[in-house]
Amino acid sequence: MNIYLAGPDVFLPDAVDIGKRKAAICARHDVSGFYPLDNAVDLKANDASLAIFKGNEAMMDAADAVIANLTPFRGPGADAGTVYELGYMAGRGKLLFAYSNDPAVYVERVRRFGPVTKSTDGRLTDQDGLTVEDFALPDNLMMIHALDLHGARLVTPRQAPADLWHDLTAFEACVVLAAARANGKTS
Repeated sequence: MNIYLAGPDVFLPDAVDIGKRKAAICARHDVSGFYPLDNAVDLKANDASLAIFKGNEAMMDAADAVIANLTPFRGPGADAGTVYELGYMAGRGKLLFAYSNDPAVYVERVRRFGPVTKSTDGRLTDQDGLTVEDFALPDNLMMIHALDLHGARLVTPRQAPADLWHDLTAFEACVVLAAARANGKTS
């Protein structure tokens, strides 16, 4: 099984090393991990962003599944690019697996960025008066139910690890799920 490894990990200072660690975990479980930074792109070229997009899209097309890192990135929710990639793979009928190293439910994450109050009609709202989704889910319902229906539930630890970006325990749990599916086992 070929697995596209989506996530904001590509923005880490040691992004290449993280990709190698993830690929090695995949190999230990007899699956192949396609990491976005494996694409050779001239970042100084005028069309670098388009080349990155096309390279990632080609990797996703060649993959059988995705493992998406949905750990909150620059806000209470998952990285926008990763969410796009998850949707892209769902739209192509590929298997979806994902993890978040932050086990908090979404409304609690929103509270980290400002007050959440109950409006007069009973809705939870943020500091701008916008409704905050409150289904006791770890992120937006569209992602969570896409995972439930097209792969496996979101993998989260009981407690957030000391290092959200380098702890690959939940990632490896996703690899195990994907490898089991590749071997015809449903776990």
